[in-house]
Amino acid sequence: MLITKENTPRWFIFLIDIAIVISSVILAYLLRFNFAIPMSELAPLPQILLYIILVRTVSFLIARSYASIIRYTSTGDALRVFATILSGSIIFALTNLATYLFDRFFFIPFSIIIIDFLATSFGMISFRLLVKLAFLEFLHPEREKANVVIYGAGEAGISAKRTLDRDAGTKYTVLAFLDDNVNKQGKKLEGVTILDPGKLDHLLTSNTISQVILATEHFDLAKKQVLVDKCLTFNTRVLTVPPMIRWIHGELSFNQIRNINIEELLEREEIKLDEQKISKDLTGKVILITGASGSIGSELVRQISDFAPKKLILIDQSETPLHALTLESEEFNRGASIEFILCDICNEPRMRSIFETFKPDIVYHAAAYKHVPMMESNPVEAVLTNVQGTCIVADLSLESGVRKFIMISTDKAVNPTNVMGASKRIAEIYTQAMNAKDKTRFITTRFGNVLGSSGSVIPLFRSQIEKGGPVTITHPEVTRFFMTIPEACQLVLEAGTIGKGGEIFIFDMGKPVRILDLAKKMIQLSGFTPDKEIPIKFTGLRPGEKLYEELLNIEENSLPTYHPLIMIAKVREYQPDEVTREVTELIRMTPLKSNFDIVRKMKEIVPEYKSQNSIYEQLD
Repeated sequence: MLITKENTPRWFIFLIDIAIVISSVILAYLLRFNFAIPMSELAPLPQILLYIILVRTVSFLIARSYASIIRYTSTGDALRVFATILSGSIIFALTNLATYLFDRFFFIPFSIIIIDFLATSFGMISFRLLVKLAFLEFLHPEREKANVVIYGAGEAGISAKRTLDRDAGTKYTVLAFLDDNVNKQGKKLEGVTILDPGKLDHLLTSNTISQVILATEHFDLAKKQVLVDKCLTFNTRVLTVPPMIRWIHGELSFNQIRNINIEELLEREEIKLDEQKISKDLTGKVILITGASGSIGSELVRQISDFAPKKLILIDQSETPLHALTLESEEFNRGASIEFILCDICNEPRMRSIFETFKPDIVYHAAAYKHVPMMESNPVEAVLTNVQGTCIVADLSLESGVRKFIMISTDKAVNPTNVMGASKRIAEIYTQAMNAKDKTRFITTRFGNVLGSSGSVIPLFRSQIEKGGPVTITHPEVTRFFMTIPEACQLVLEAGTIGKGGEIFIFDMGKPVRILDLAKKMIQLSGFTPDKEIPIKFTGLRPGEKLYEELLNIEENSLPTYHPLIMIAKVREYQPDEVTREVTELIRMTPLKSNFDIVRKMKEIVPEYKSQNSIYEQLD
């Protein structure tokens, strides 16, 4: 009955506990008198035994020590049993003191009380652990156990092993610990040998390793990428343990040990910022952010909050994400006054009112439409939001005496092949031209895809994998640059601080990533086999899409800055009056002219705009 899948009845557990109590008392007497109990001690034994059973019964009923489901016995359950037995033994000791004060004799010999306490504790706790182990072995026989290797023999590694033992039972066997500390190598930790990480190859070759768990916070990124690639070769899943500060009440939960995600493999070493200079630029200032609830905008909000601005003006036209940011701000806000404003940046009177009311010192312009196929079908909206919206925010920044205007642009603005990229390039040209007009410094930052943003392929792939596929890719050779959202925003803050005005800052995006390789690795990290369990389907390039993204126009070159990841693109300069005239004409066309007329005008403003895989190719 104890190892069936049904819960053992409480009355049965209670009876076994009482049986352990009786056995412990008898064992205590046998040990105390060397298995030869004198008649003088046997005579009062029935009364003593009855009293002990009575006290234990009452304490068990009060503490409900029999009510726990034994198959899930935890450390807390064992401590509860221990405390219950200890309280009963204390009552026995107090009884002894009382009988000695009144009749000058000990009702229960103190040696019996001590031995009984130890025997009862050992018996009841051992009984529960044995039942738990028997149940787990019944559910997961030895042949079904999966081998696990834990990388990291520190506190996180130990907690990971204990979590597997506690919550996953005997479903997993920890085969080895790996640790870079040579002083730990060769020793055992909770019965498991600690090995040099170089032994991982041998472990993967000679055993079927189900999972490798990374349980160390400081892991060299290059080493992590090599390790993951090695494990995926052997169809071994790689999991990771979260930082200790995210453990629940200081204890690691089994559900917190998760698959390592693709973002962790594509990220780079931590960026070193000039925080003193950024702090001087942002602290105590009124800062306005458009597109504040988007991927980049919301991360800018979080990071800027760390620099104690006087006030944050957060503008977005999307109600639900802005509401979510409102709720989240309770966690990250460090005392700044925050205004959440639901507004379309193309609403010029409303935007003017906002600028006049709050008088921002710095503007971060992150609002934009960015999905290439959607803008290819809707060039009017691309012009209205990406061009007219930028012009409105830029013009109001100039009128209001904003000190800095930082625009978030994209690598798709370089040699654009689509409407979205061309609209962003026109916005770049306009803000650059505005820099010559007054004291407001207009600065542009340009980077590629950010991991996890709403426009990134990664959330799409993740969703497709969860549904069982297929994972859709436009072309087997398409490549993209990737950067994490926090990294991109850090560089935006740095570039905004060092900008003198008129520059287009470009970021070192690292090496381009082939999307097909990215998809395959994401499938493998999820524990599946590409093209077998999760199919990959090629759908063809979408309208306006190109195989390779660029960060610099071929006619441009770049200058270094003091920061190794930030360069300045040297671009041709435009006459402000000419730019204003051309852009104004483009905006006036939007409610009247056809899509072809609008795109034709965009190509006039941006001569390097050559459409690809698009109906607008005939205009080139």
